[in-house]
Amino acid sequence: MTKFDDLPPPGEGAALRLLEGTRVLDLTTSVSGPYTTLLLADLGATVVKIEQPGQGDDVRAWGPPFLDGESLWFLSVNRNKQSLTLDYGKREGLDVLKRMVAHADVVVVNKTASVQRKLGVDYESLKAVNARLIHASISGFGLQGARSELPCYDLIAEGYSGVMDLTGESEGEPQKVGTPAADLLSGADAALAVLAALIDRNRTGQGHCIDVSMIESMTRFMTPRIVPYLGSGELPRRSGGRDSVIAVYQVFQAADAPLTIGLGNDGIWNRFWAALGEPETAQEVCYASNSDRRRLRKEIVAKIQAILSTKDRDHWLRVFRDARIPAGPINRIDEVAGDEELRSRGFFYSAPFGETHIPQVGLGIHVDGNARTFRKAPPRLGEDSERVLRTWLDMDAEEYDRLRRDGVT
Repeated sequence: MTKFDDLPPPGEGAALRLLEGTRVLDLTTSVSGPYTTLLLADLGATVVKIEQPGQGDDVRAWGPPFLDGESLWFLSVNRNKQSLTLDYGKREGLDVLKRMVAHADVVVVNKTASVQRKLGVDYESLKAVNARLIHASISGFGLQGARSELPCYDLIAEGYSGVMDLTGESEGEPQKVGTPAADLLSGADAALAVLAALIDRNRTGQGHCIDVSMIESMTRFMTPRIVPYLGSGELPRRSGGRDSVIAVYQVFQAADAPLTIGLGNDGIWNRFWAALGEPETAQEVCYASNSDRRRLRKEIVAKIQAILSTKDRDHWLRVFRDARIPAGPINRIDEVAGDEELRSRGFFYSAPFGETHIPQVGLGIHVDGNARTFRKAPPRLGEDSERVLRTWLDMDAEEYDRLRRDGVT
């Protein structure tokens, strides 16, 4: 039995169609680019994932774990797409690609500027085919600048951004975020920019060149830490999350397990101490403001910790829920996946995948009460090649068979 045998099927009813009729060519690999096109596909766009014959997206090889021969990392970011194998490094393949670009609204690429130009998939080359094209590029450092040709992965972007330096205990080593944050943030940025560019194109008729840098997306994520440093000169350091601008905003240890508590304003501060049975503590003059409480953070934290250690976590979570105190558990991934509330909202589900099923994490965005997105399982390599070329280009069987024989598709 796998960990998702009890997941419900995709929600019933029509999937979101906000981008229905929008055609996207996905020339990306790994996580950031595929995440961009996953978001567009979930919102209803037609996405064709163009992959190298016999090899495909790099993520197809990332594992174990695998499920039915496919990387679970790949399966996590590639639903609702069609896979076309096409070697556009060959002249015939590039010709086919450009014929498709003529019918496309969006092309997404995650290669450096020089590689894009070498392959003929840069904005200027494709703009000559389709002046209305939205060309979205995701790279480590952007398309211009002294570092623009350097390779990059999520790990490298996190290191550049400062997030690793601030993540972890004060005595410990820098730590990477526990998910590919730079990939997901830059992917979401690219999807956002594509949507804005489509709106503008519908108004002006002009295409756009979008340049998303993983470093800049990840660094913008650090804005609430960078701006206070620039304005004050105070350099933040690793603290295990105990250095918040909010006086009490951290992990505490109950008798059996940890929990999080955030006392973000005076009203919550007052309700918190009332819930603990010590309303007089909240009224002490020395704790009157958040600034006062920050100065006395060490003693406040010690006082709270002494009380919380007397009872188990679930007891305190019930108390804080009733008092409307922001608090929660620190869930393991298995506990997250088993969260009944998330399941009831259709956030986790099991989707058909040939003769088996695969687990999926939903979009989590509800539009008019609808968060359903599933239309198609992540594709096997090249499974849609013939259908895509016939649909997009009205390609006849003779040409398709010749391209197959020549190793172009």
